[in-house]
Amino acid sequence: MPNISTANECQTVITTFEMTPGTCQDLMDALTEAYEQFISKQPGFIAAGLHVNDAQTRIANYSQWKRREDFQAMLRTEEMRQRNRVIAGLCTRFEPVMYEVAAAFD
Repeated sequence: MPNISTANECQTVITTFEMTPGTCQDLMDALTEAYEQFISKQPGFIAAGLHVNDAQTRIANYSQWKRREDFQAMLRTEEMRQRNRVIAGLCTRFEPVMYEVAAAFD
């Protein structure tokens, strides 16, 4: 499970996806399949979560990786490049951004 803490030395990636309600479930299916079949098995992967807003127009993906380079290597694989082409076709926009935890609250 993700552990949100300033003491963690892992890399956090938050990716937001924008889509229409009509493609939300298709995108969730594609993302779930990508995590179950490929992403979660990549070196350095720690954990991830998918979140959908009530209007089904946005998905937020929170993932943790041991190192920035692990996430970048996963993105460069041919399989992920193919999956990202499908994902891009299901949404109007998606943007992965790397973060460091600046503060955490229990």
